[in-house]
Amino acid sequence: MGDRPRRILTTHAGSLPRPPALVALYARRAAGEPIDAGELDALGARATREVVGRQLEAGIDLGNNGEQQREGFFLYVQHRMSGFGGSWTRRERQDVARYPEFQRQLRSYASGKTAVSNFSPPTAQGEVRYRDRSALLAECATFREVLDTADGTFVAPFMTAPSPGIVCSAMRNEHYESDHAYLRAVANALRAEYEAIVEHGFVLQLDCPDLALERHISYQDRPLADFLGFVESVIDVLNEALVNVPRERVRLHVCWGNYEGPHDRDVPLADILPLLLEADVGALALPFANGRHAHEIQCLARRRLADDQRLVAGVIDTLTNYVEHPEVVAERIERVARAVGDPQRVIAGTDCGFDTSAGMGRVARDVVWAKLRALA
Repeated sequence: MGDRPRRILTTHAGSLPRPPALVALYARRAAGEPIDAGELDALGARATREVVGRQLEAGIDLGNNGEQQREGFFLYVQHRMSGFGGSWTRRERQDVARYPEFQRQLRSYASGKTAVSNFSPPTAQGEVRYRDRSALLAECATFREVLDTADGTFVAPFMTAPSPGIVCSAMRNEHYESDHAYLRAVANALRAEYEAIVEHGFVLQLDCPDLALERHISYQDRPLADFLGFVESVIDVLNEALVNVPRERVRLHVCWGNYEGPHDRDVPLADILPLLLEADVGALALPFANGRHAHEIQCLARRRLADDQRLVAGVIDTLTNYVEHPEVVAERIERVARAVGDPQRVIAGTDCGFDTSAGMGRVARDVVWAKLRALA
């Protein structure tokens, strides 16, 4: 994940704003309209080159491809894996449902956007297998080519891939005899992504919002123990899927949902942290810049990381157009370093991605780069 330098390294959580023309193509495809695959590939490659350059200009140490060649952080797997089809509507988030006026405001905001929704995903209707590695290999190759010709270098480039838990939670099981059988099948299929990313020389970031978010979606009416059992199951299958991936080449990102909402039904970090620490990864990436979870950095003072682990701490909010003052960023990093106990084990990052589903980002594209410059 990069040697341990004398300064705090900087990164972000993966997705970066996509150009409007690229978003429009993804939205049309998601709506079932025919598109030109060659045009999509060309726009995705061009956007990758742009975001790599912008990250280097901003001073980001651990950068990525911005997920430009995907329409969403997990939705893209339906094009690479067999078994998915149709669609369904995800259950409303528990915190959002408590506030009808806010719910109407949120729907009004979303209705006017050209975007891809995470809340109308496909379902599992057949056996899930990784059927076609060509898009995966092309994405890795594009990123490598861009890096090789870029004006600058990252300390360690990374790429993201989703947790089997978020795929299974969002893309409902309509085929397997049990949800656990479905989870294991998805985890086994995703091994292709995990291993290929690392084989191409990139750090793997596992996007695992399910390990917190699903408490107030799928498990909102069930006991906490049931949700913790789900988290434990996901960690177990993740560890199996990572058997061929060096621990130090993996970081695990967890959040409570990358949306501007009340978040007053979020599961406390203290409830899930012991299970997160069971993941066979070299770093945890957690959000501490937002108003709901900033105080929970103290959980890391009470429940320590493993000796070989680092913390990627969110110190930049990805849901507001406020550009954080560098002194505010520094204060947040200092709080994190005190909690962790060793500043060299801290990486400064963002709470989540800036465009987790194409077109749904809350922060304007030009403001995103200003926020990343404030981080660096």
